Amino acid sequence: MKFRYIAGAVALALSLAACGSSQPATKAAESADTVLKVGASPVPHAEILNFVKQNLAPAAGLKLEIVEFTDYVQPNVQLEEGQLSANFFQHKPYLDDFNASKGTKLTFVTPVHLEPLGLYSKKITSVSALANGATVAVPNDATNLGRALKLLADNGLVKLKDGVGTAATERDVVDNPKKLQFKPLEAAQLPRSLEDVDAAVINGNYAIEAGLKPASQALVLEKTEGNPYVNGLVVKAGHEKDANIVTLGKLLQDQKVKDFIKQKYEGSVIPAE
Repeated sequence: MKFRYIAGAVALALSLAACGSSQPATKAAESADTVLKVGASPVPHAEILNFVKQNLAPAAGLKLEIVEFTDYVQPNVQLEEGQLSANFFQHKPYLDDFNASKGTKLTFVTPVHLEPLGLYSKKITSVSALANGATVAVPNDATNLGRALKLLADNGLVKLKDGVGTAATERDVVDNPKKLQFKPLEAAQLPRSLEDVDAAVINGNYAIEAGLKPASQALVLEKTEGNPYVNGLVVKAGHEKDANIVTLGKLLQDQKVKDFIKQKYEGSVIPAE
């Protein structure tokens, strides 16, 4: 009987030890689940995420790991491959084009802010000063190229085919009175091109990162009314309703984030309404 009692006690102890050992693992798993790895362009996206990380995420029980990218391709590739939980650098027209061309299944979740596209120059101070035959650098990706051409058209520099809108390519330019020469470049290269071209149409994030001030230095700036190019949080399809994604989306739309954007970027980045 004594032997049976001891054996039973040992078995019970082992069972309790096993149960006890699983508890930290469960907590570790729960803790790991609250960490979101988010890819972002350095400016302003990573700066906005860092504001959320430092000021709002702790109270919401959310941990953020922010991974910075200097291009518009790898954040989507790594999200599709599962290396990221989400990314924050792009607008929906770019995402739609990327999904269509690359076969990815990524979904736009939460609008956060608009970065107005602008025309910049180190050689002239007004659009009217663009000389005949001037070289204008433009983004070489399909969505931002169309957006750039529409900006030029809205300001009377070119005329596009009726109805083409932001889907325009150089073939859709039906009138070019100044015989402007377009130089397509990767978006990240556009600020550096200002030394070599007469003007360049530059995405807001790259303009700010290069020390330009869109609200005051752009020769012309994209209008915000009815603008579809709001940047937002993106995830792989099927993860839109994950609890941590929903939490991050709400934090990015918090009034404190909107106030931060307004104060820090002084009109060069505009919070989504």
